[in-house]
Amino acid sequence: MIEKRTVCQIVEEWLEDKDYFLVEVTVSPDDKIVVEIDHAEGVWIEDCVELSRFIESKLNREEEDYELEVGSAGIGQPFKVLQQYYNHIGLEVEVLTKGGRKLSGVLKDADEEKFVVTVQKKVKPEGAKRPQLVEEDETFTYDDIKYTKYLISFK
Repeated sequence: MIEKRTVCQIVEEWLEDKDYFLVEVTVSPDDKIVVEIDHAEGVWIEDCVELSRFIESKLNREEEDYELEVGSAGIGQPFKVLQQYYNHIGLEVEVLTKGGRKLSGVLKDADEEKFVVTVQKKVKPEGAKRPQLVEEDETFTYDDIKYTKYLISFK
């Protein structure tokens, strides 16, 4: 069986002089290898082909047969690595907490421990007839959430 660590090392070697970053590598028991990469400006098919050929040049099909799939992380998929949070600062995201609360807002900040989303809430000021929209920052640790993903909007 092909080791995930081996594939990760090969991918990291290809990534060395590029602005791409590794999102995930999975290797199934029947040696189906799936590599997901991402880039701040999107992933080009030509680069996926180049990475696929690079991986194939480093693995020996004579020793082990495998299936290889190289692609982008997917625009509507949950974030898997911190770099995806960094790339989406200033953009609208959807967050689902482990408690089942779903909210959307603008990703304001992110670091290794937490991230901040600015959400709009309706608040009725004292003495006012109608609620008003106010912006409020909510901070989450990565352990608090089930997922965060880019919110595709056609407004």
